[in-house]
Amino acid sequence: MKTTIFQRLFLGTVVALFILSLAAAGLAAEYVSVKKDGVNIRSGPDTKHNVVWQVFEGFPLEVIKRENKWLNVVDFEGDKGWIYETLISSKKTVIVNVDTANMRAGSSTDDALVATVKKGVVFDVLEIKGDWMKLRYKNEITGWMHNSLIWPSNLR
Repeated sequence: MKTTIFQRLFLGTVVALFILSLAAAGLAAEYVSVKKDGVNIRSGPDTKHNVVWQVFEGFPLEVIKRENKWLNVVDFEGDKGWIYETLISSKKTVIVNVDTANMRAGSSTDDALVATVKKGVVFDVLEIKGDWMKLRYKNEITGWMHNSLIWPSNLR
């Protein structure tokens, strides 16, 4: 049985879309948070490498790659380094990446203002609703923030 040009093009398109969907799934960013205060971020994947900065509990990081038990990571300001895997958690946290952000009682700019938050404050993620995240700060305050005000903004 011979196939038509249309059938070949259709099959080729289906195969290409399948391959692209697999690639996109593999490209999903991985985010982690730091387990405790005073964790060293190093210039390379070994304790012999220099400490380039320190991070605190809950600090969110994006994993660029893994090498043995070390993770090459980047933070919300684009700083890169290495962290040992036992020092991270899969707990979802975000950090305010604008000078001042409004936290609201609901997932709309029409909702009441709960707090005004400064850059660098870290929150636990409780819920995601469209472009809004319900966040909690140290069991003290809970509210909603638009994802354009926080990093990472693409958690799902």
